Amino acid sequence: MNRSFAPTAPYQFDHAVLPVTSLELARERYEAMGFTVAPDAVHPFGTENACVFFADDTYLEPLAVAQREDCEETARKGNVFTASDQAYRFRIGEDGFSAIALKTEDADGDHQRFRKLGISAGRKLRFGRAFVDGQGKKAKASFKLCFAKDDRAPDITLFTCQRINVPVVDRSSLTNHANGVSGIKEIVLSEQNPSDFQYFLQPVVNNRDTPSGSFGMEIETANTNFNVLTPEGLRMEFGVERSMDGRGLCCEGIVMTIADKQMLKKALEAGSVAYRDTGRYWVVDAVQGQGAFLAFDVSGA
Repeated sequence: MNRSFAPTAPYQFDHAVLPVTSLELARERYEAMGFTVAPDAVHPFGTENACVFFADDTYLEPLAVAQREDCEETARKGNVFTASDQAYRFRIGEDGFSAIALKTEDADGDHQRFRKLGISAGRKLRFGRAFVDGQGKKAKASFKLCFAKDDRAPDITLFTCQRINVPVVDRSSLTNHANGVSGIKEIVLSEQNPSDFQYFLQPVVNNRDTPSGSFGMEIETANTNFNVLTPEGLRMEFGVERSMDGRGLCCEGIVMTIADKQMLKKALEAGSVAYRDTGRYWVVDAVQGQGAFLAFDVSGA
């Protein structure tokens, strides 16, 4: 651990964790929207994913339960990842948007910072798993995770992710999508009074600048924007209703960057995927297997 490590710039967004009922259903749904979905990968603690990778080095992680007994056992033993996933599925359901990951160079240092600030969710997690590229080449990837949580928002977990071993594989075929999506532009969250959570989000993102307006506040990572909206703001900007009643920060949706509006239209129509045109966004509402609503920013395409 580098005890002198002190982050000086906002962290980069890494990926969104999307609990789903099954990877088969998630794969069917994302492919219908024109996404290329990576081969299934199994975690050593009972979960599995089928990721959607992008050219901007971000990704979506549809997450399913592979072995419930392993998930439950590791959660009881202090695995924050499986414990949070189990709690989310119990409280919210088998489909949703439960966690946000940011890139870090020092998960150990983050863990110490989070503990000092009183936002640590528990023990760090280090693990490895097999990775298979688009040509079927296998390699071993390993990670170290550090978790943050706010007890007022039990249905969202934030964590920093340090890539310990990065496999040398060609992932280009996995980042080429028929719908023309090149990356993730914005993460949409909601809360009745967004500013109540600024002191939770700021140290995790490592950005103290949180401009606010009548419908929420924003906090920028190094590569994306976190847009925390009131229920009214969520309705006005995306035509979406808040996914939960009462108070508490929760994840709602993901704004995608696209290269060509016609590519997107062709892919959505080919997959018989309904969308709403808000002017700036084409919004695909969350359904089973999708987790969150997706908003494709067509304003510059």
